[in-house]
Amino acid sequence: MKSAVETLSPTRVKLTVEVPFEELKPSLDKAYQQIAKQINVPGFRRGKVPPMIIDRQVGRGAVLEQAINDTLPGKYVEALQENDLTPLAQPEIDGLEIGDDEGFSFSAEVDVKPTIELPSYEGLTAQVDDVVVSDEDVEEHLQNLRERFATLVDVERAAADGDFVVIDLVARQDGEVVDGAEVSGMSYRVGRGGMIDGLDEALAGAEIGTEKTFTTQLVGGDLVGQDVEVTVKVTQVQEQQLPELDEEFAQLASEFDTVEELTADLRERLGRGKRLEQAAAARDAVLEALLEKVEVPLPDALVTEELNARRESVEQQLVYAGMTMEKYLEEEGQTIEEFEADLERRVRDAVAAQFLLDEIASKEELGVEQAELSQHLVLRAQQSGQDPQEFANHMFAHNHIPDLIQEVLRNKALQVLIDAATVTDASGNTVELTNLRPDGTIAEPAAEETSEESAEAPEAAEEPTEEA
Repeated sequence: MKSAVETLSPTRVKLTVEVPFEELKPSLDKAYQQIAKQINVPGFRRGKVPPMIIDRQVGRGAVLEQAINDTLPGKYVEALQENDLTPLAQPEIDGLEIGDDEGFSFSAEVDVKPTIELPSYEGLTAQVDDVVVSDEDVEEHLQNLRERFATLVDVERAAADGDFVVIDLVARQDGEVVDGAEVSGMSYRVGRGGMIDGLDEALAGAEIGTEKTFTTQLVGGDLVGQDVEVTVKVTQVQEQQLPELDEEFAQLASEFDTVEELTADLRERLGRGKRLEQAAAARDAVLEALLEKVEVPLPDALVTEELNARRESVEQQLVYAGMTMEKYLEEEGQTIEEFEADLERRVRDAVAAQFLLDEIASKEELGVEQAELSQHLVLRAQQSGQDPQEFANHMFAHNHIPDLIQEVLRNKALQVLIDAATVTDASGNTVELTNLRPDGTIAEPAAEETSEESAEAPEAAEEPTEEA
């Protein structure tokens, strides 16, 4: 087999492949055998029809076509490997020709992973915000904790922001009740939002027995985006009463005896969470610093595919949240053009980062052990809320294991970047990333005992540790 590559762009090539008859013949023999089992020819047993009879009955061209279809995919893969190309999409096969010697040739255009001149990633620097836990942060979480133990008390007054109301609600279009848009006895917190536009405004100031009708648009179902008339009736108004912030509450809501101990624990846990957020920001900042040092060509088709997937994901999340895109953009203070531009920028950065991390993984000759893959499988299953075994079975059944291996390699490549970089916070302090645990605490650096130190203190090495 001979192959040649024509570079159409930094991310797209045209492969021309010539396959001689000798390499097609095994598939041709196989095609004759298969066809012989499928046809009936008087005087010959099924499966024993000679090739020359098959040529007369079926046609040599049909046999060649079957043999070529069987051979071509393997020769395409062989040509990719021969030219050290990594495809990013399905190829566009064209120019199939059968030669006089009954060999064949074809061409294939395909998007491929770009060649990247990897810059040095030693000495990268990045800066992130300080870890700050404010009194307001602690107060907010204390308030949330108190709300978990709050009680609801019926009140004989108009509903106010923060009250819970029991409502009957029905949506109609042209006087007909919308299928699935009628509920009774539903509890709803005034001012919470996230259901349908106009509901909070209708409920604010409404008393028991009050019935209001307003025009809005549904965010789900067959009539999504269409105007409907919604009638809501308040049947009950309840006020939330929070428990006193005292020792009794601390003991009820936690393992601590005093409010001071509970507050200190909340502050510590918030600090750990913010430390993890800082670490995530640090990783992004280091990767961004490397991206600024290199130009990564991106295949338009891959960017478009990822862009559509991200856009669809955002739209689904908005539907689950009961929010329209218009409402979301209004809250974010963005126009649709700004949203699209920001989304495309983030997609391009993400795709470029993947290519860079793949190059680093290759340069560093990183590998994936079975234990690492298993751990990643469990983590992905937890993130998706699935049973780890069921998730693993799905990944194997749908051939997604190579994708998971690639994710592990990219994570390890990113860690290589992190280890080689210096990250500081806004105050100039070095951000600890190497010894950061998954719960946000910082482990003690592993003791690196030299052979000289070991020789000087043999007795100490024999003493049991506290853990033992």
